[in-house]
Amino acid sequence: MGGSKMSNDYEIDVEAGMSSLSIVNTPIEAPIVSSYNYRIRPLLDTVDRLRNLNVMREGIQLPTIVVVGDQSSGKSSVLESLAGINLPRGQGICTRVPLVMRLQRSSSPEPEIWLEYSDKVVPTDEEHVAEAICAATDVIAGTGEGVSDTPLTLSVKKNNVPDLTMVDLPGITRVPVNGQPENIYEQISRMIMKYIEPQESIILNVLSATVDFTTCESIRMSRQVDKTGERTLAVVTKADMAPEGLLQKVTADDVSIGLGYICVRNRIGEETYEEARVQEDLLFRTHPLLSLIDGDIVGIFGGVVEKMLEEYPSVASKREKLKNSIKLLKESKDVVAAIVDQSS
Repeated sequence: MGGSKMSNDYEIDVEAGMSSLSIVNTPIEAPIVSSYNYRIRPLLDTVDRLRNLNVMREGIQLPTIVVVGDQSSGKSSVLESLAGINLPRGQGICTRVPLVMRLQRSSSPEPEIWLEYSDKVVPTDEEHVAEAICAATDVIAGTGEGVSDTPLTLSVKKNNVPDLTMVDLPGITRVPVNGQPENIYEQISRMIMKYIEPQESIILNVLSATVDFTTCESIRMSRQVDKTGERTLAVVTKADMAPEGLLQKVTADDVSIGLGYICVRNRIGEETYEEARVQEDLLFRTHPLLSLIDGDIVGIFGGVVEKMLEEYPSVASKREKLKNSIKLLKESKDVVAAIVDQSS
């Protein structure tokens, strides 16, 4: 594993009005984290900058990790564990807009958290972030139970989070409740398909261990656009609530999850995130059934993060597509002018 190699990373001078885009060579080390920091983190930074400039409106697709799941699948719990913060909870749809979660590891002991929406940057903190997200969502989607496909960006810089950028979408519900629009299913379906259909998207499908995977609406949707599952990763929540048969479900793979499964335990009650990780580790090491599951595919930080840090062949090809898209963007004066106008 010794030695190093060179890879193309991307730099964008946003302040210069996109007039300068360059590709630079960066050495890559072998270990997974170093590889991620050198190869994928700069890519995500570039993607975030391009997304902020709305280049997707110009037909340029960006690599994206898209988080989908049926309502009550435990999606919020997974994201909370990754970010180490509380997200909105409650009855009905908690996520009503695409929530772009940008997590960045920081050496500072004090976390930095802020929201971006409607041309505003709104600082918040760990205690009030859920309230701030709800308030921002009300501005974007209205104060009712409706949804909107206008994104809200949440940035979290902490010393114990992985470097990841994801888009969390509303949980799928078929039956409108509590004043939700009658066509709520159709609205959410259109939003999800918009994000998962591009070949550049990696689909993070959150499934509850308590249900039959073949009946999950999120599986049906992802298979429509990714029949072989080559860009779908499944996170199975609530493993402690339904341990019987879970090993068989994730090894049989009846629903074609090409990037594999990760089994996790949700945080319970007033547990801190650190306590939850300890209990999760204990569960998968000592439970008579769950301990039979391969240790490489269990746990939020032992499984989910490591899987998401890997650069799969499909992701590598998408990195090359992004390189070509940036080249196209640089060469197209009309597109650049339109983007500069939007960002000024």
